[in-house]
This record gives sequence, structure tokens and C-alpha cells, in this order.
Amino acid sequence: MKLAAQELRLPLLQPKSINSPECQEFLRSLDLDLLVTAAFGQLLRPAILRIPRLGCINVHASLLPKYRGAAPIHWALIHGERETGVTTFLMDEGMDTGPILLQRATPIDPDETAGELEARLAQMGAELAVETVEKLWRGEIEPRPQPPGGTLAPKLHKEDGRIRWEWEARRIHNLVRGLSPKPGAYTTWRGELVKILRTRVAEEMGAAGVPGVILPRRDRLLVAAGQGILEVLELQPAGCRVITGRDFLNGYCRTSVGRFGS
Repeated sequence: MKLAAQELRLPLLQPKSINSPECQEFLRSLDLDLLVTAAFGQLLRPAILRIPRLGCINVHASLLPKYRGAAPIHWALIHGERETGVTTFLMDEGMDTGPILLQRATPIDPDETAGELEARLAQMGAELAVETVEKLWRGEIEPRPQPPGGTLAPKLHKEDGRIRWEWEARRIHNLVRGLSPKPGAYTTWRGELVKILRTRVAEEMGAAGVPGVILPRRDRLLVAAGQGILEVLELQPAGCRVITGRDFLNGYCRTSVGRFGS
């Protein structure tokens, strides 16, 4: 956005706080019809919300009222959702609680990562934002209140990414893809941190051994979960580049079969 604004010689302001008196004065000077935000990490206070004639709209990467907050894409995948989408809404003083303008839904592939889904939703969101602005300008949208029963998608913390191998394989897989490529789900290998970036459920049910134990296969990195087996396709050991599961077997597991999380 910054590069596009500079190329088009549009006014560019990057305030530490959009609610500062200086920023409020600048926005009032523009005689705004509409203000649009996307992936913006600050709450707009009433003084800002009242400035544009048609209001302030936000593009949010979920089907509101589900997954309000900072990390809707990540939490949708972590929870194993099969569908998500984008929403444009009129902003109010709450966290993603304003009246809905338009929504577009899309199915989620069971192996899709947060990075892959984010790229798709970014394109969908851009198109929906343009459509929203055009219809709002022509008076063709009737804002509708969000239905009850909203859920939250709070900011992620490091502990959220720790893999618990006693979980079932599908749940671990959803955690991994929900945090890939950033911030990354993680475990330990002989006391060192390892990021797990891409996985596949090799077997859904049944006990395969002690959770976290690497199973004796030389061509695939298979790990026992609480229920089922997880294949690790890509991972990043501490101080190392991203490698495949097979590379990990050849480089780290030559002497003995080990266990993640220990």
C-alpha cells in the first residue's frame, strides 16, 4: 500500500496512533466521504469514526461474527473449520462488532496452511472492498446487525504453538497448518527447539506408540500421536534452514529412533 501510494503520489501518513490529535486534524482536512481499513492493528475511537460522511469500513478475514480479533485466519484453521471468508462492515467502538455490509465465503482445503489461505483471502478481500465502496456510494447496501454468538480470534502467544503429541493426529495437523509459515508450531528434539511447518495425517485413529516417538521408517518422518500417526513433511531445526522430513531422518536420526517433545 505504501509503495502504491508513493508511485501514485498520494498523501501518505504513518502515525504511531491514528487517534492522536495530529492525525485527527489531518483526516478532517481531507473532507473524507469514507475511510477503509484492512489488517490495521489499532481501534478507531469515536472521534475518528465520526469524521467520514459515509462512515468507516473494515475488511475482515472471517465470516463475522465468527473469529473477531487479531488472528482470524490462524484460529479458523487451528479449529479445523471447513469454511471461512471475508466480511466488510461498518466500524463501531467494539472489536469487529459493527453492522455487516457484504460477505463472501470460501471452502478451506483440509491441508491448506495459514499462508496459503491468507493469500486467497487477501485477493477476495480486495475485490469485496471495491464492491462495497461502489455499492455504498450508490446506496445499494443496507447494513445489518451482526447475529449473536460471535467467537474470538485473539492475538497468538508462543505457548499457543507448542505441539502436544498426546493430542490426536488431526488436531496436531490443524495446529501446524494454522501457524504455518508464521509464527510456526514447535516441539523439541533432544532439548533443542524445532519448528514443524507442514504435516499430513498418515492415519487418523488407533494407538501407534508413545506420543512423539518417531516410527522406524527411513523414507517418511512418521510420528506417533495420542491417536493416529502424523507425517512431518517440512520442519526447521534450531539454527538450520527448512528441511524435509526425509532430510531430517537422514541427518538427525541415523544413530537411533528418537522422540519429539523430550
